[in-house]
Amino acid sequence: LSMAIEKLGCPSVSLLGWQAGFRTSSAYGSARIKSIKTDRIRAEVDRHNIVVVAGFQGINKYDDLTTLGRGGSDTSAVAIAAAMHADRCQIFTDVEGVFTADPRKRTEARKLKEITYDEMLELATLGAQVLNNRSVKKTKKYNVEIEVLSSLKRVPGTIVKEVAKMEKMLVRGVTKDTDVARISVTNIDNTPGIAFKLFSKLAQKGINVDIILQSVGRDGTKDITFTVAKDNAVDAIAAVHETFDIDDKNITCATNVAKISVVGAGMESHPGTASKMFEALYEHDINIDMISTSEIKISVLIDAQDADRAVAAVHKAFYPELN
Repeated sequence: LSMAIEKLGCPSVSLLGWQAGFRTSSAYGSARIKSIKTDRIRAEVDRHNIVVVAGFQGINKYDDLTTLGRGGSDTSAVAIAAAMHADRCQIFTDVEGVFTADPRKRTEARKLKEITYDEMLELATLGAQVLNNRSVKKTKKYNVEIEVLSSLKRVPGTIVKEVAKMEKMLVRGVTKDTDVARISVTNIDNTPGIAFKLFSKLAQKGINVDIILQSVGRDGTKDITFTVAKDNAVDAIAAVHETFDIDDKNITCATNVAKISVVGAGMESHPGTASKMFEALYEHDINIDMISTSEIKISVLIDAQDADRAVAAVHKAFYPELN
């Protein structure tokens, strides 16, 4: 890239992560950025060079090369922008910005002019692939304004910042996540501390738990159902066995599920958001297995084969004017 810029007649220099001052942890393959020494980058900019930095990498305290893992390129860009106190960090991708749904799947999806950090973080965490949630967390922490743009078309993108104009929109986006496994544990003792024992064991194994459902106790037992990423399903089942002395028949794991979510800061002040979403699913004969809510999002777990229909139905319910 630096050579191509030079051919256009602009002075440029290329830097690897360690040359650009990226200091990271030692978690190889998923390292975290600890600091950036921007002296070299600033010196090159002062020489009027266009600096091309290879993201996704750095060095640890032993001067060993590390890589940042999924989302590392976006995270690198945001980290540089924060360290340089830049006015804005532009992320060029294969879509024109942040949409109300995946524009590659839903042609009627609408591009947002602006979106808040919290809304973008929820969308990224819940399956929207336009930005990685690690990079959004860093933008929020350091208050770095991001603009998501198309690398193919010269059109305005979406601004991600602390406060965004609501544009009279109740819901900012509908997402789908199929990287979900549902694990159910039945007939466990209905005694204090059971949930703590299970979820502390999962935490020790580094397994993130999303939706949790616990049944009302009966006959001295209760059931607990929770969701994890598919890659963590086997380890999660092992954690259950390590926590409880129960038979395999009391543990079930389903990977043919999907999580459908709606996100929007305007939801907290508007009653009826959940009922509108549930009505849309009911009208299309889509059954809900589990429900999770927060101030700015509602997520439901459904059968994976209904995922695309569910996104279309929910998107139409909240954006009838786009259909």
